[in-house]
Amino acid sequence: MRILVAVKRVPITGGKMVLTDDGQSLQTRHLGFTISPHEECGVEAAVRIVEALPEQEQRGEVVVLTLGPVEAEEQLRECMALGADRGIHLVTEEEWDAQATASALLDAIRADEPFDLIVFGNESADAGNFQVGIRIAYALGLPVVTGLKGLTVADGRARCEQEVATGRDVYDVPLPAVVTVKEGLNLPRYPSVPAKLRANRKPVDAKPVERPASKLEKLRLVVPEGQGKQAEVLGHGPDAAGAVVEMMQKLGVA
Repeated sequence: MRILVAVKRVPITGGKMVLTDDGQSLQTRHLGFTISPHEECGVEAAVRIVEALPEQEQRGEVVVLTLGPVEAEEQLRECMALGADRGIHLVTEEEWDAQATASALLDAIRADEPFDLIVFGNESADAGNFQVGIRIAYALGLPVVTGLKGLTVADGRARCEQEVATGRDVYDVPLPAVVTVKEGLNLPRYPSVPAKLRANRKPVDAKPVERPASKLEKLRLVVPEGQGKQAEVLGHGPDAAGAVVEMMQKLGVA
């Protein structure tokens, strides 16, 4: 069983986003970085599947793949501390669109085939394009199931569960296959100190890649305005009681 998990270096959720003067990228000087929570669950799922293989079977392999700057090796090492065996790093200092990203990842996957399962986060935590996994599945001619909150593998098939309003939809697909998973699929483990030390010794195949001519034009990035919060003083002391009661009645809590 060979599983590939694609991850992306993204700013830590909740950090303050500041744009460069030209509005073309984020000012990253004071940002912390991680991988998407969806992708972290994807790595955990892949490691669990390999760990659950019967002892008589040949041990499986979990490979993590990323496209990003030199610093993205840090995220690959974090994934290997969770249990992934090795990493593939396509090194570029530019931000690529979904079409170009899928093309580069596809070349790397084909160079390392075959994989029984290819796992993506449902969407990256920054761009949120929802496209790369689907594009790669289409190019490889593989079945794809997206937005998973449940994933098990047995007897050459994957049982995929999506949460819907009425419960769960279940899809049973043959391997090899491509899946995209969501946060909540599992609870990722916290890597131990020995696991982090072992991760530093695991191999990472780093290779520079050039961005192809883009078919999309980025005009600028815009940070959305915050909604803001407003406070209204209803009164002071006992004099405020009537206004408070009236407000609670409007809210339906009195």
